[in-house]
Amino acid sequence: MARRGNSVIGIDLGKHRYKAVLLSKKSETRYVLTSFASHEVSEDLATPDAIAQQLKQLLRELGGQTRNCAIAVSEPGSLLRIIEQPSTPPELLRNALRYNGLSMLNQDCKDFVLDVAAISANGSDPKTAPASNDEVNVTVQSPVMIQMRYLVGGMLRTQVKLISEAMAKTRLSADILQLAPVCSLNAFEFAYPEVHGKEAFLLLDMGHLQSTVLIGRNGELTFTRSFDYGGKHFTQALTADGALDVHAAHLMIKAGDAGMAEICRNTLTRLVTEVRNSIGFFEGQHETPIHRIFVSGGLSRAEMILQILSDELSLPCEIWDPLENCEVALAATKRKTLQNEFTSLNVACGAAFEYLRS
Repeated sequence: MARRGNSVIGIDLGKHRYKAVLLSKKSETRYVLTSFASHEVSEDLATPDAIAQQLKQLLRELGGQTRNCAIAVSEPGSLLRIIEQPSTPPELLRNALRYNGLSMLNQDCKDFVLDVAAISANGSDPKTAPASNDEVNVTVQSPVMIQMRYLVGGMLRTQVKLISEAMAKTRLSADILQLAPVCSLNAFEFAYPEVHGKEAFLLLDMGHLQSTVLIGRNGELTFTRSFDYGGKHFTQALTADGALDVHAAHLMIKAGDAGMAEICRNTLTRLVTEVRNSIGFFEGQHETPIHRIFVSGGLSRAEMILQILSDELSLPCEIWDPLENCEVALAATKRKTLQNEFTSLNVACGAAFEYLRS
């Protein structure tokens, strides 16, 4: 395997915007952001040429010389699950999932490109560890069967082919292709290692078509859920499907308009319900409380939205910075723009971090 370079372009292929960061690794602990870019795209990009055209525009805005690239994909049709299985080599487990998806995941996986990563062993000492709802009973007399927890990710084969053909039409070499939630988790681990490694944490990423909840504790991902509510649904409710100008609606939110606050509260009910149920499930399974929620995505820029979520969930909801542990080497104008964009760069940063630390 060829040695990876010390600089990389991380790209987030979102459903509403394409985002990119250019990161360099100066040492094991020193990472530098030298550029970033973001622009709006159409939801219905369905050909390699259309995607390649948008990528080329993004790269022109980004600048830089490196050809190394890590891609993250935000795709509602993707698969992301946590499963428990006896300790199995990942390659064997991938094949088992592909041909036995209905029995192992309640989903046919033949049309997916799958990847599997071990998360952890379930339990410490099989002779003394008590059994819970998600652990098997092990006795001293029986052969010890170690249960492992695995993260299973999958993307439709047609989507992988589409992206691969689009990348072939650019000057970039795609070294990594990952799902957006995995990249978001990678970015959080890099930016907040103490929280990731020693606390229970909940990441809420509000995308355009869907939002994702990731919950972990002590450095281990334990729960993942995605649901169909995002910026598109929020905007439709905000503008009454076009009756009100989008820009005017956002100005009213920024100004703290009481009527707009009520509309926001009503449309965020679905999001709040999903997050509350996720917290309840996690705390019931692990008896570990969630003390705060880390929020990312375009909607998190609005203070009104964060306040509504905090009030409804009775937990502080705060935005997090994927560049917390990075140096920023940008021109003054670009640095000012970053203040409004960093909440949406978590996925692109996570893809880049995965490349640089591998």
